[in-house]
Amino acid sequence: MSGEETFLIVGAGLAGARLAEELRARDCPGRILLIGAEEHLPYERPPLSKDYFAGRKQLADFTVHDGDWYRDHRVELLLGTKVTAIDPAAHTVTLPDGSTLRYDKLALATGSTPRTVPIPGADAERVYVMRTVEDSDALLAAIHGETDHAGWLAVIGAGWIGMEIAANARGRGAGVVVAESAKQPLLGALGEEMGAVFADLHRAHGVDLRTSTSVREIVAYDGRASGIRFGDGSVVPADAVLVAVGAQPNIDLARDAGLAVDDGVLVDASLRTSDPDIVAVGDIASVDHPLLRSRVRVEHWANALNQPAVAAATMLGREAAYDRLPYFFTDQYDLGMEYVGLAPPDARVVTRGDVTGLQFLAFWLDDEHRVRAGMNVNIWDAGDDIRALITSGRPVDADRLADTTVPLSDVAP
Repeated sequence: MSGEETFLIVGAGLAGARLAEELRARDCPGRILLIGAEEHLPYERPPLSKDYFAGRKQLADFTVHDGDWYRDHRVELLLGTKVTAIDPAAHTVTLPDGSTLRYDKLALATGSTPRTVPIPGADAERVYVMRTVEDSDALLAAIHGETDHAGWLAVIGAGWIGMEIAANARGRGAGVVVAESAKQPLLGALGEEMGAVFADLHRAHGVDLRTSTSVREIVAYDGRASGIRFGDGSVVPADAVLVAVGAQPNIDLARDAGLAVDDGVLVDASLRTSDPDIVAVGDIASVDHPLLRSRVRVEHWANALNQPAVAAATMLGREAAYDRLPYFFTDQYDLGMEYVGLAPPDARVVTRGDVTGLQFLAFWLDDEHRVRAGMNVNIWDAGDDIRALITSGRPVDADRLADTTVPLSDVAP
């Protein structure tokens, strides 16, 4: 391999595996080395709270590639290994045993880590977070035990993971209580009005959803979680507790290497960091978005899927820019939803269709009546029209937007 360039990828999740794939698809002539902390082949994470937890998929169904693919495409895997340091000047990374690997181009795809709660009992047994396939397996085993009878699950946090686990735990017969400090679930992502739609949905399916509340303690007996204590002193028993209060990007490697960081690793539209030989993708990438004209960092599957194509081009010295709109999806009970765009917190919400019957579109408008984000609920032919409204940047007439008899292509004033 003398004289061969080395393209090193740190992080063997979906983003890392896709980046290796995109490099080979672009005829990358060099050595590709993919390093990951988990022992598994790279896999997608959304199923851990969705189809895998619900029992509809197995790990092989959402493993990105099998082992033969990596061999056939000359992608070297170094799994069960965590990079401990980066030296940009020397173009090396350090491994736990102190050895180093040299790179010509480096990609960081280190993902994120679930946040914890600083309350008594948080370190007890049967207190879980959701990040790995082992987390999903352990939580499921805890609420089912050795029998077919499901127990009770307490969820702290009503974000996407918390609400998806709640829905799928109910689908498996478990009792579920959810504690959320905000007025509604999913408040940060959807706002109060749309958050209420999900609150009603979960309560209709038997979830004990408690909003505007606090959790004082995770109650433990003999070192094992047995429930949660609310701020008012009341206790709800549970066989397991899931902490789902968000995640923090794994930026320590980048920061310690002297790369520019803030809420994430700062990258330009080409996904290049402040070091010209290093790119960043996925959860950690805070992108100078050319369409939204702001920095955007979102922890969504779509970024891990789509950003690697741009990062691969950049690593190979070719022009590319990441201008896709943020996108995420969820399936909860009989509600399927897709959301695209990025709305400001004070955006006005306009709905179109049957909200009560869960067949509708929702749009978030800014002060200039421009559509900044859109959501389709159980309607599957509106995605392109929603994207067109966002990317056009044209003001819309809110009344026409809400009128189902007016085509979405004709909602301008």
